[in-house]
Amino acid sequence: MLKITMFSSADKVAGQGVGSAYRELIDLMQNNFQDEFDIAINRYRTSDISHYHTIDLAFYLSTFSKKRGRKIGYVHFLPETLEGSLKIPQPFRGIFYRYVIAFYKRMDHLVVVNPSFIDKLADYGIPKEKVTYIPNFVDSDRFHPVTAAKKAQLRDKFSLPQNRFIVLGSGQIQERKGVPDFIRLAKQNEDVQFVWAGGFSFGRLTDGYHELKQVVDDPPKNLRFTGIVSRAEIAELNNAADLFLLPSYNELFPMSVLEAFSCGTPVMLRDLDLYHSIIAGDYEPASDVSEMQMKLTFLRNDPARLAHWRHQAHLVAQRYSKEHLAKVWYDFYRQQAREGQTRE
Repeated sequence: MLKITMFSSADKVAGQGVGSAYRELIDLMQNNFQDEFDIAINRYRTSDISHYHTIDLAFYLSTFSKKRGRKIGYVHFLPETLEGSLKIPQPFRGIFYRYVIAFYKRMDHLVVVNPSFIDKLADYGIPKEKVTYIPNFVDSDRFHPVTAAKKAQLRDKFSLPQNRFIVLGSGQIQERKGVPDFIRLAKQNEDVQFVWAGGFSFGRLTDGYHELKQVVDDPPKNLRFTGIVSRAEIAELNNAADLFLLPSYNELFPMSVLEAFSCGTPVMLRDLDLYHSIIAGDYEPASDVSEMQMKLTFLRNDPARLAHWRHQAHLVAQRYSKEHLAKVWYDFYRQQAREGQTRE
């Protein structure tokens, strides 16, 4: 039996996509391969594989022990993707960014959730052959479409209007997520109900905290901030919505988008280059808030256009199903274990 130890502190901060991706992988491995993989969490034991999901200093120091076996790092962010997320003053920001890359370089192999980051890691001096692309996924047992009757019930549950077009965004409330644009769209469309599911996971360290907190405390009448909610509630909110909108300026492969796809919710995204290699043609693209406004008007007035993106959401959900990714992860761990044995 292969001994795999997962190292993560993602559960300590609620409302992070990193934590959602981590829990999905743990559940996938334990539910499918309990007779083949001996999985432990945050235990400093002798292992065949140590999979690091977060970059804690204690985890970094643990990599110098030979007991860790093959060291796998999960790349959920790079220094440039943190811009607009956390407010870290210099010189501490530069030191932290160097630490991030040093952590990745300590790994025997890295996993990225977006293939575009293979080249970016190469720019930091990490050979491409040491990096594997494995996309995120969500559990279709939890995230799936519901009937029209159930959708109406969910709107009642969250006190959302039955007869309004509802736009949902989710994730941490921060500048990088494009929350100011979401707020602007709400102000421009008073007859549309906007809902943002998420909160300030890092409190006052959040970039733009004070300005955003003022709006969260006193939002427009048609804009609701739910605060941090459970994953079950995220699934329900996706099914209650007519459109999922993420105006984020920088992402890898956001779990929130996959969650929307899995619920069959049409998706509009700021058209970032990094999406093109993973979900091109599967979402309504918009370059800026003006185009988002235009596309929102189109979608509200054209049921066929909205239905098209709903159909695309179903297709994406199939491509990134947990059944397919279970085999991908199984083969990956087995291959990494063989690599580790070869080097001994």
